[in-house]
Amino acid sequence: MKRKRIFLLLAAFLVTMAAWRLTEVGQPILAALHLVGTTSVAAASQQAPQQPPPTIASAMDREITAIEKQIVEVAEAMPEDKFNFSPEGLNIPGSDYKGVRTFAVQVKHVAASNYFIWSPVTGDTLPEGLKDGNGPENVKTKADILKFLKDSFALGHKAAATLTPQNMLQSPEHSKSSRLRLATFGVAHAYDHYGQMIEYLRMNGIVPPASRTQSN
Repeated sequence: MKRKRIFLLLAAFLVTMAAWRLTEVGQPILAALHLVGTTSVAAASQQAPQQPPPTIASAMDREITAIEKQIVEVAEAMPEDKFNFSPEGLNIPGSDYKGVRTFAVQVKHVAASNYFIWSPVTGDTLPEGLKDGNGPENVKTKADILKFLKDSFALGHKAAATLTPQNMLQSPEHSKSSRLRLATFGVAHAYDHYGQMIEYLRMNGIVPPASRTQSN
């Protein structure tokens, strides 16, 4: 019985010593681990660039960037010798394509419309020779048409940058629409003609860039 009591006292002593060691030694280790974790998180947060909060201007600019990429890629995908293609030349039985725009004029129409829609927002004057929605007559080559297109989207980015919560519902000079309406309508109109341009590519056996399988 005495031996059993000694054994129990010894066991209790060992448990007490183990607990003391965890408190005296373990806590600094845990504290060190916590410090390392905190330092790593802090370092990671310092390395990650801080993203500016979204604004009406930045949100609109992203939308313009998205449709600009789609339209420009489609325009670049059509060979120059097909720029004067229109579905009318296919003579599809039962179709009614008489008088529809050629591919070149489709691209010029997007660009011309961009100027007409976004110039009131920025206050810029229209390019020389721009009189209607089909674009200047002297812009004919693929290179010139692409430049005309890209320049029109540059105006779109400029228009987006002017938008603020204070002015987005105001109508600019020479327009009855709000600045926000003009900015968004330019994007919507371009998407409409993007769909038509896609069909022009398909009619010529060309897979649109957005539909091509991405190579690994």
